[in-house]
Amino acid sequence: MSCYLRSRSCPDPGPLYVRENGRLHMVSLALDGVTSGLREPRPLRLFPKGFSVELCMNREDDAARKEKTDHFIFTYTREGNLRYSAKSLFSLVLGFISDNVDHIDSLIGFPEQIAEKLFCAAEARHKFTEPGAGLRALQKFTEAYGRLVLCSLCLRNRYLVISEKLEEIKSFRELTCLDLSCCKLGDEHELLEHLTNEALSSVTQLRLKDNCLSDAGVRRMTAPVRVMRRGLENLALLDLSCNPEITDAGIGYLFSFRKLNCLDISGTGLQDVKAVMHKLQTHIGLVHSKVPLKEFDHSGCKTEGWADQIVLQWERVISGAVAGQDKPRTAASRFYGKRPRTEAPSKCPLADTNSGEKLQFYKEKAVAECHGPSLKREAATSQELKSAKKRVREEPEKEAPSSPSSRQKYVCLTVEDWNLLNSY
Repeated sequence: MSCYLRSRSCPDPGPLYVRENGRLHMVSLALDGVTSGLREPRPLRLFPKGFSVELCMNREDDAARKEKTDHFIFTYTREGNLRYSAKSLFSLVLGFISDNVDHIDSLIGFPEQIAEKLFCAAEARHKFTEPGAGLRALQKFTEAYGRLVLCSLCLRNRYLVISEKLEEIKSFRELTCLDLSCCKLGDEHELLEHLTNEALSSVTQLRLKDNCLSDAGVRRMTAPVRVMRRGLENLALLDLSCNPEITDAGIGYLFSFRKLNCLDISGTGLQDVKAVMHKLQTHIGLVHSKVPLKEFDHSGCKTEGWADQIVLQWERVISGAVAGQDKPRTAASRFYGKRPRTEAPSKCPLADTNSGEKLQFYKEKAVAECHGPSLKREAATSQELKSAKKRVREEPEKEAPSSPSSRQKYVCLTVEDWNLLNSY
């Protein structure tokens, strides 16, 4: 039992408490002639005056919560109970490095198998979509692994991605296939100038359909090959269709592509088509194809490599940003009573139609080696049609009876009619 004795010389300490049998009791006793009832006991104050407490709940940031749970794998047992197990040290280190991938000095000489896992981990965390840091991280991988990061890039009708992610696109090295169709780049675009750099000397397939190119653009694109023998010197397939500003003079610049095996100049502004055909066959051995070549159906070029999903992430982010910017314009048009403008999705001209003559050329030896069966099949089909026409002409003479009425039956069907029947 313990108590505190108050006196006149000391200030009032407050109420007195006595612990008895494990319980705390407040007592009011008169000891040594001093009464405890002179003054009412003040309420007990746990904190000094002026102290305030702010209740903070659910204010922990996502990064801190993620750090607490990122070291564990949560699963459920058969009975439905929550079970967690610790991650491996490799997974923890991989996650830490991927979160700070833009601070890596260099990946040259690093094993490719581990680098691919690191790239996938950084991609899952959307590190390559971050402004600034994403470009630095992507450059570390492209400098070390080149075509493993991306060997084929299809940007067909993705002019927004090109305008927003131009530096990231220029960081890709050792591409072999590049599709820039329907992007309206023009002659002065920075990406066309980048095509002549040494980093893209490995490009063998280039599609520039419907890009508002003229003779000046073709001259700039072929200048390094014509003058310095570098740039697109390994180009084997080129699509310049649907560029009406390219004339006969612009086609003359293409003669420097000695390794060119397939060329499409349909929809260009040629004046003398026969003269252009003769020059192409004389200078680089390209022969006009009477049937459309499957190399130009735009199905062979696809985005392939570690970074194939990154291009889709860029497109989703940019399309979402553009959709958010269009809302104020729509609201303003409604406010002023104007009818909202509806923009139809842009399509490549002549993409889905077969109207017009196809000016597609191929080199007989190279195409026969790579695509021999299809060309042989087409040649066999044409030969069968010719033989069928010959039989049609000979059969009436051999089997015609003497009666004029029966002879009239064979005269009714012309060669065009027989061709139509043979086509079924």
